[in-house]
Amino acid sequence: MTVAHHHSSNLQASDSDSTAADSTAAHSTDHALNHVIIEFYEKLSSWEHAIVRDKGFSLSQVHTIELLGVHGAMRMKELADKIGVTTGTLTVQIDKMVEAQWVVRRPHETDRRSILVELTDKGQTLFLEHDALHLQLTTDLTAKMSREERVVLVNLLSRMNNEF
Repeated sequence: MTVAHHHSSNLQASDSDSTAADSTAAHSTDHALNHVIIEFYEKLSSWEHAIVRDKGFSLSQVHTIELLGVHGAMRMKELADKIGVTTGTLTVQIDKMVEAQWVVRRPHETDRRSILVELTDKGQTLFLEHDALHLQLTTDLTAKMSREERVVLVNLLSRMNNEF
């Protein structure tokens, strides 16, 4: 075996070892990321449940209020899709929310087959109060981050959200 051939074989083995190490590191990073995301989700969910528990409405109702507050009036089908429930399940929820005077139903202006759901003034007030709590939590969680780190976080989370 020539020196060049031996050197080439060692490089190939080294490249293979490096690739295996990179793969192991990526796998380890993926697991760590998975656990961090799950932990964050669990903590955020616990916080959300604690906030909602004392307000007299369900978490799914709060999510509906959040969606309508951010996006404005929505078709029932579109709202059901965003929440991840059937239109039948959403109808029951919206009935309760209409009764509580948080939302109203109205016919769509151009599509007579569609019903729009939108926040009432009372619903808008709930949205603004809840959104302020989210903003305070976000401010608290990111207080020790630089502006640049917060910008990076926004970009990364936006990219992750776009994968849904």
